[in-house]
Amino acid sequence: MLVLASASPRRRELLTQAGYSFQVHPAHIPEEPRADEDPIAYVTRLAREKAQHVYAELAASAPDSARMVLGADTTVTLDGHILGKPEDAGDAARMLRLLSGRTHRVITGVALVSAAGVSVAAEVTAVRFLSLTDREIADYIATGEPMDKAGAYAIQGRAARWIPRIEGCYFNVVGLPLAVVCTLLEGHASPAAPPLA
Repeated sequence: MLVLASASPRRRELLTQAGYSFQVHPAHIPEEPRADEDPIAYVTRLAREKAQHVYAELAASAPDSARMVLGADTTVTLDGHILGKPEDAGDAARMLRLLSGRTHRVITGVALVSAAGVSVAAEVTAVRFLSLTDREIADYIATGEPMDKAGAYAIQGRAARWIPRIEGCYFNVVGLPLAVVCTLLEGHASPAAPPLA
């Protein structure tokens, strides 16, 4: 049985799109970066901690040797700085002004925990933004879309109009690099592996 340790509707949609049957059991852990933590180390640590937390929680109540728990965490980085989810509208505006007219990186860490052990990987995608006006930023923030997104935007939403190109995996920018996830799942495959729907 595959379990997704995330409440993200985007990750649920992507796993479903890839044909997997799974259950959702969100992990509730602190998501603050450590001092001087590299962005890739940050997202892979969080993905691993989320998956391990849910695996242990479920194993305590219902042991299942075929259970696999998938954790993921996505962040946006620019000039080595982590841009997480905005705290408020002002913070969202600050992030969007930073991204305006520049290329940034989106990094997703993924971790799979099962009886076979722990596998961790990361995917990096470069995303180019057009230059944004203050009015465009204000209007976008008014939609509410940026408020629960790393970097204060959703590539699959209204911000798509400002992204002329990416280099790398599109699904990574949405929140779950499917090819990486499928590779991890195949590495943990067993006769009781999660079926394709």
